Amino acid sequence: MSEKLKELRGDIDELNALLKQAKRKKVQDILSLEVRKLETEWISLKENENSQACPMEVSPVPTTSTPAQNKRYQIKLNGYGWDQSDKYIQVFVTLKNVHTVPKEQVYCKLTERSMELHVDDLDNKDYLLVINKLLEPINIADSHWKQKTDRVVIFLAKQQQNVKWSHMTEIEKKFEDQRNNRFKTDDMEKKDPQESIMSLMKNMYETGDDEMKRMISKAWYEGQHKKKTDTLDL
Repeated sequence: MSEKLKELRGDIDELNALLKQAKRKKVQDILSLEVRKLETEWISLKENENSQACPMEVSPVPTTSTPAQNKRYQIKLNGYGWDQSDKYIQVFVTLKNVHTVPKEQVYCKLTERSMELHVDDLDNKDYLLVINKLLEPINIADSHWKQKTDRVVIFLAKQQQNVKWSHMTEIEKKFEDQRNNRFKTDDMEKKDPQESIMSLMKNMYETGDDEMKRMISKAWYEGQHKKKTDTLDL
């Protein structure tokens, strides 16, 4: 694992630790957004390492008629930020001077579960950002994008409005679920067995019906009474 991946993983773990301690919802939302951004960057870099590709892979654009000195190169982008509203997933891509490119050279190719951003001939380079396996389907017809100063903002219309996306892609969600399951397993292994049982009974009492609460209260009372009796016998 590269040094940058290790640094990112450390930042993510520390943010998650702070998130667990945060009490105010606004603070929790801010920390959650930052965790999502860093995890997106971590996954992109990890995929590039696995495929033995550089973070920005440069390859010539095939062209036979263009003189060699004018040949453009394609740069595959990995970094981006994202946020959401009730109607849209907003993807933010920073590219210096992208606002100077003609509108027809900045475009997206969309499917229900993927997006490609193309920026052609920016400083004699072509830029491409691909995001596959979106977490939820999007409405292609209602999606659009805008050029702004040094960045492009893509508005992916949600097919199911008012549904909050926990992650940008399926792979990010799968990665998060696996990590959380690992942490839960570690926590269970470290917990005192008696503490785990008490926690389970407490949860059953809080979520159970009246009969369940009565049975648990009775079991707790009898258990406490037995402890006192054993002490007296000694």
